[in-house]
Amino acid sequence: MTDHSGSVLAVGTPERDLRDFIAALPKAELHVHHVGSASPRIVSELAARHPDSKVPTDPEALADYFTFTDFAHFVEVYLSVVDLVRTPEDVRLLTYEVARDLARQRVRYAELTITPFSSTRRGIDERAFMDAIEDARKAAEAEFGTVLRWCFDIPGEAGLQAAEETVRLATEDRIRPEGLVSFGLGGPEIGVPRPQFKPYFDRAIAAGLRSVPHAGETTGPQTVWDALTELRAERIGHGTSSAQDPKLLAHLAEHRIPLEVCPTSNIATRAVRTLDEHPLKEFTEAGVLVTINSDDPPMFGTDLNTEYAVAARLLDLDERGLADLAKNAVEASFLDAAGKARIAGEIDAYTTAWLTG
Repeated sequence: MTDHSGSVLAVGTPERDLRDFIAALPKAELHVHHVGSASPRIVSELAARHPDSKVPTDPEALADYFTFTDFAHFVEVYLSVVDLVRTPEDVRLLTYEVARDLARQRVRYAELTITPFSSTRRGIDERAFMDAIEDARKAAEAEFGTVLRWCFDIPGEAGLQAAEETVRLATEDRIRPEGLVSFGLGGPEIGVPRPQFKPYFDRAIAAGLRSVPHAGETTGPQTVWDALTELRAERIGHGTSSAQDPKLLAHLAEHRIPLEVCPTSNIATRAVRTLDEHPLKEFTEAGVLVTINSDDPPMFGTDLNTEYAVAARLLDLDERGLADLAKNAVEASFLDAAGKARIAGEIDAYTTAWLTG
């Protein structure tokens, strides 16, 4: 994603220099989906393993396949990729390769959103699924230094059956994976009201998980209020329409409830018409804690580094501003205090060295 002027991303900072700074900036990512992070190489490999799928096996053809007409079309395409993950070996390959791509972008910590129901209902044994993601997580941390944690989310379009299965997998001691930290709700918002999922979130929270539902991406601010009041959300996935309600913005700011903002995703799914109309600046001006994320990066032709460059342009940020934005994600994460201090220290040390070197 380039600056419309073609020359700078922030006042006084050449685009090349700022992109170089972003590329090596230590980062945390809080809103990125497991299957949605599959690179064209991995998607094509999975499609070749399962030739009955309509997903192209040619990586170059995937660019056209991942061009969405609206949010409903995005969900349709997304689910066709989900259908490629059919065995524990597929799960392990996907998870490990997603971690590799995150590490290449200097992501030091990520909370990866996983939808276990999509795999278990396709016949993958639940224990084998958990073993596959945990094996990949541990290998990635050992080999790449990137720490992964999981958010299990309900696919809203699958209804309460999916909610029941997801909360069971997230809370049953013999199944629940070590890396699980939070509980979410994804999929379409239209026709999928948040309050119906309250009993499932109550169970997840009682089991020690944190509440991080999607809300206000393709519906109005009432959906965000419902996520806050009914699902006890500690962070909001997207929250794009929050800008339409000054009282909601004030509430988010006062209570330091972060928004997981994904600018390019919002354009790709037509949740926002253009980047220049994106409410990111309105959020920051209202004092809301915002984090920058990539959502389903290969599907949207982006990555986390590109999203930071987009944010730099929209917010007119220099290197220190970008470093502060990176520290927002650390603050909003569910890392322990020592982990947060470690990554924040890496960000500060890197920024100081860059500016004084």
